[in-house]
Amino acid sequence: MDNTNINKDMVIGFPRGMSFYEHYPFWYGFFNSLGIKVILSNKTTKQTVSKGASLVVTETCLPIKIFVGHVVELLEKGVKRIFVPSIQSVAPKIYNCSKIRGLPDLIRNIIKQDFELIEPTIDKSAKNQGFYQFLKESVAAFGITDFDIIRSASKEGWKLYNNFQTMMRNGIAYKDALKNALKGKIILERDDENYPISIALVAHGYDVLDDQASMKIFDKLKKMGVKVYSSLQLTDEQKIEGLNTLEQRMYWANELDMTGTAGHYLKVNKIDGLITVNSFGCGPDSLMIDKIIRKAKEYSKPILCLTIDEHTGEAGFITRLEAFVDMLYRKKRIILTNSSKSKEHVFAPKTNICENICS
Repeated sequence: MDNTNINKDMVIGFPRGMSFYEHYPFWYGFFNSLGIKVILSNKTTKQTVSKGASLVVTETCLPIKIFVGHVVELLEKGVKRIFVPSIQSVAPKIYNCSKIRGLPDLIRNIIKQDFELIEPTIDKSAKNQGFYQFLKESVAAFGITDFDIIRSASKEGWKLYNNFQTMMRNGIAYKDALKNALKGKIILERDDENYPISIALVAHGYDVLDDQASMKIFDKLKKMGVKVYSSLQLTDEQKIEGLNTLEQRMYWANELDMTGTAGHYLKVNKIDGLITVNSFGCGPDSLMIDKIIRKAKEYSKPILCLTIDEHTGEAGFITRLEAFVDMLYRKKRIILTNSSKSKEHVFAPKTNICENICS
């Protein structure tokens, strides 16, 4: 590569929020192959949320507040170039919500510091907004304009991303899949533990993969003896099929995370119930969840709908999870007892609210 015209400050800050949870392996591989060092913000804390919330209006959803907080913390680290893409449309007439589409403008107007926004735009509903143009805009500030170099770097990004997706779809925990993907590894060790209850967790990655926002919901459910399935184990084809199950026409860019995932799992017999998680004030999600609730009734699948914001209390959150899991255990015990001649089933949830439902 000809480095004569490339900015010597080859560093970019990457906020740990929004599309980070699904796409970071690609960007890590892409930027690193171009000699650009990626500085990732630290994991979300209460302070991160507070910093973001203090800069935006109250009605702003939690994921955006968290993202803003991460930008602030990157600036506190001394990073002067921050990656904030504008993802307008991922397919013709398939759009993101206004807050995601206008994220660079939001950051620019609320953070009054001297820094450079790296704000590439992708809009599949517009002309001349292809993926490689998006990548070119992502590295233009570093003096990299050669499309052949950019294409070559994208292959490295896709390699890590595909490894990440392979592990996720084989049931590897998110944190393990991410760690191994960034190291260029694929490890497919399965969780062989026996889980008597299985649920489908229907949510966007930025709502449930951020431990601070979701209060480690995956870990909590596992400790209760629950096997968790989510959109992370599904292909786009499976989610599109699920969308058809709900008789839903796709409009929102992240609709496959919600209605597509719910539609797929509603037809799966191994799923005992569904849990939806969404951020307070999210208009698109409220419409999707309403549709999911109605379809869950048709399929006789119990459903728990959880809404989160920065004020959500962990005690109440856990209590609702435990009550729902307890109900699923009771229902499963009745089904197994009625179908067994011996009718001797010890089937108890691992929750604090009900130590033994079989006594």
